[in-house]
Amino acid sequence: MAILLSVNLGKPEPIPGKSALTGIFKRPVEGPVEIAAQGLKDDAIIDRKHHGGVDQAIYVYFGDDYEWWSGELGKTVAPGTFGENLTIGGVEGRQVAVGDRFAIGAVLLEVTSHRTPCAVFAARMGDPGWVKRFHRAGRPGAYCRVIEPGMVEAGKPVKYQPFAGERTTVAELMAQDGIREIDPAFMRRALTAPLHYKMRADFENRLARLL
Repeated sequence: MAILLSVNLGKPEPIPGKSALTGIFKRPVEGPVEIAAQGLKDDAIIDRKHHGGVDQAIYVYFGDDYEWWSGELGKTVAPGTFGENLTIGGVEGRQVAVGDRFAIGAVLLEVTSHRTPCAVFAARMGDPGWVKRFHRAGRPGAYCRVIEPGMVEAGKPVKYQPFAGERTTVAELMAQDGIREIDPAFMRRALTAPLHYKMRADFENRLARLL
């Protein structure tokens, strides 16, 4: 059985070296926290053009990926460091696919897409080369939509429900970032799963241009 290692909330804080604010600095909290359709209650989402929304309501990162990064960086990387809302242990992060579900008590989440690293993430990590480094690692974590809202709390069991159809993993999706000509067969496979609506529209438009 998988486990919810941490529930992480952020508040508006300055982006290092800039005057703009960010909600990426998320820290573990104790006790029950409400998950609604748009995400964790009281969590800061500043840049709503690129973050939040129904298909990016919850960002999940995985304990095994944090263990890998701790070895890669030569130091312990604590839950919440990558700006995720929930840190889940007992699931192989790289193999999580679109359509996979996580049940935490009454809460039900469904994976929609991978996370694409950005300049704010690099600033948070204090590494100008972080975007490329994170991308090369192929450990993006997963954005989720909220199927059933409710309360979550660190330490609670998580039931992992793999998608029953053709699998398109978050690592595979991340590998397509920056690719001008994506394999049509890959896009068709991805579209059979409940993909993030923006990515779905992109893939459908790309395929339509091939006709």
